[in-house]
Amino acid sequence: MYKNIMFDLDGTITDSERAITSSVRYALDRQGITDQPIEKLRRFIGPSLFDSFTREFGLDAAAAEEAVRDYRQVYEAGRMYDVDVYPGIEELLKELSEAGARLILVTSKPEVFSGRIIEKVGLRKYFCHISAALPATKDSDKTRLIENAVDALGLDKDECVMIGDTWYDIDGAKRAGVASIGVTYGFGSRDQLEEAGADHIAGDAGEIGLILLGR
Repeated sequence: MYKNIMFDLDGTITDSERAITSSVRYALDRQGITDQPIEKLRRFIGPSLFDSFTREFGLDAAAAEEAVRDYRQVYEAGRMYDVDVYPGIEELLKELSEAGARLILVTSKPEVFSGRIIEKVGLRKYFCHISAALPATKDSDKTRLIENAVDALGLDKDECVMIGDTWYDIDGAKRAGVASIGVTYGFGSRDQLEEAGADHIAGDAGEIGLILLGR
């Protein structure tokens, strides 16, 4: 059905909760913000860090930029690799590749991190392109990242689908004019995915395969 398949990273390919929430907690501690509930820290998974620090904790621009720097310092020092690949994902990527699909990683995480993570977990070989945020980017515009991939590879939007776990992914796909699959095993909810207008909903890698390959 789709020749060009775009995957989000956090919450779609990898369970990155430990890596992200521990790094957020460190950055907040440096701001004097302590003892935050894990539910609030999970909201940092998906959007840009700058957006999240300003939205969730009301930090001004200077404080948010400082928090992002502190986050990235400890994250890059090794915490970014504290992730697990979701069950069935590698098998799905292999099967899609063997079926002739073009796989693209589309993530708000800067490529300096996302590229190294996808390499570390052994999945880089499946992706022909990474469309990631620049390190200085402060917004969570998934539409722009999808458009960047379309332009870079000269893709037909009718042959593209974006797979992600949050409304950011689904809304970005909708505004970019490509189809979408929302996954419920990540950090979003079925209600959010449906409200954002997901064309399909999948509960695991096997269901993604059913949608894409009809198996």
